[in-house]
Amino acid sequence: MPRVLLCDKLETAGVEILRKAGFEIDNRPGLSGDALREALRQADGAIVRSGTQLTAAEFETPGKLRAVARAGVGVDNINVPAATRKGIVVMNTPSGNTVSAAEHTIALLLALARHIPSADASLKAGRWERTKFTGTQLAGKTLGVVGLGRIGREVARRASGLDMKVVGFDPFLAVERAAQFGVEAVQRLEDLLPRCDFITVHVPLTDATRLLIGTEEIEMLKPGCRVLNVARGGVIDETVLADALKSGRVAGAAVDVFSIEPPPSDLPLLHAPNVVVTPHLGAATVEAQENVAREAAQLIVEFLTKGSVQFAVNMAAIDHAEMSDARTYIDLARRLGMLQAQLATGAIQRVVLNYRGDVARRGTKLITAAFLTGLLDGRFDLPVNLVNAEILASERGIEVVAASNPKKGDFGTLIETEVTAAKPTLASGTLFGNQFLRLVQLGQFRLDAYLDGTLVVMPHRDQPGLIGHIGTIFGKHGVNIARMAVGRESSQPGGEAVALLNVDSLPSEEARAQVLSHPAIHTLTIVRLPAVNETPPWLN
Repeated sequence: MPRVLLCDKLETAGVEILRKAGFEIDNRPGLSGDALREALRQADGAIVRSGTQLTAAEFETPGKLRAVARAGVGVDNINVPAATRKGIVVMNTPSGNTVSAAEHTIALLLALARHIPSADASLKAGRWERTKFTGTQLAGKTLGVVGLGRIGREVARRASGLDMKVVGFDPFLAVERAAQFGVEAVQRLEDLLPRCDFITVHVPLTDATRLLIGTEEIEMLKPGCRVLNVARGGVIDETVLADALKSGRVAGAAVDVFSIEPPPSDLPLLHAPNVVVTPHLGAATVEAQENVAREAAQLIVEFLTKGSVQFAVNMAAIDHAEMSDARTYIDLARRLGMLQAQLATGAIQRVVLNYRGDVARRGTKLITAAFLTGLLDGRFDLPVNLVNAEILASERGIEVVAASNPKKGDFGTLIETEVTAAKPTLASGTLFGNQFLRLVQLGQFRLDAYLDGTLVVMPHRDQPGLIGHIGTIFGKHGVNIARMAVGRESSQPGGEAVALLNVDSLPSEEARAQVLSHPAIHTLTIVRLPAVNETPPWLN
């Protein structure tokens, strides 16, 4: 029974999904330090909101933990690189609070334009100050939207309904695509800033977006512009914004998020003129809380029961159908990686994968990751899986190159792998039928060998009596040869060749030495592969 830790309060709708799936629920919001780390080690999955910080320390010895779901969009409270290195998938719920965050942005936009909070406080204090709170209408004004993801697009759509002209900046969205949302896209942030009567940011907090709006950017704004942040604290420099409000350079600001939450009471921005502030309420609606709770719980259930990965921030999405469809190719690639790892001599420098035929028509990124798991497993003090294989290869300085060609060659599908260490080694595999995994090339030799169990690999010079020599010695030592395949350099005897034997038990050192005593046998390498249909936990 999978165990899931709820690090923060989760709405009942999400808890019920976990319960109906038969999961053991460890519902202990507010854990920190050693208690949190121990609870994570005992869990298969965890669900967090913004209240829990998962740092590198929480992932240092992760125990059983395989997945973290963030009930919300931002993952800046999760050390994603540390989780990735440990093979832990991190997922978020990008759509659950989209509408609520967009609506809150529009609410702040209207409140800012019409001085609603100040007017409300004034009237409740017994004053009637109509002239003081004269506002500005939104119709006909230009709204600049920085970040045209789900929330940014929903804000743009609503602003268009208020007859605003919407101009957007997003380096990852094509101009043509932005136009479909009714947004005029610009290529550079500095092209956007001077045009805006209002500007709103909707980007995650990353190294690239930290202090995205600072001194230089504020100076580029149209005088009297109003600034909104319902995204993440730290995207806009709070000190610079406060100074701009005091000087009148910026006419007003509406801020829902802060660099430190809750912000200190002496934060200058809180006391600047013409500022509307709310305590991180973008997703604070009943509907949003229930939506993200359901989505986070469902993500964990799908991952732990089916291996499906959706909305991951540290690996490609994998649905259950895709995983099932590609399972045999993933198994083949992993076994080829394990074979290459045991044949390689010296540090691995480069990996080249060529996909031919049917396999090239699939999502080969997943299959490449599977090859790397086989290649790297056992070389680290942590499990290698589909999540962390690529980053671990990069840390080792291994260059990975993959190419696909859907045109069929000698086989309907072919995965060709070349690993460069002290010398390059080529190994190619295919499928016979829909389930039988075969090694069809090793180096320059063509052959037909099974990719399971214990293999004995022997490059040799082709000559009569060699197979009898091997069989006699292994028989003497009680080693049963289940299958044998030989690949020759040419159709003529006397050239170079390679023999692959599938044996039912591991030959002793003495048996191997006696086989190697034959002058025609160059080397003997033992390769250990999984049994037939044996797959790792992340593929089950």
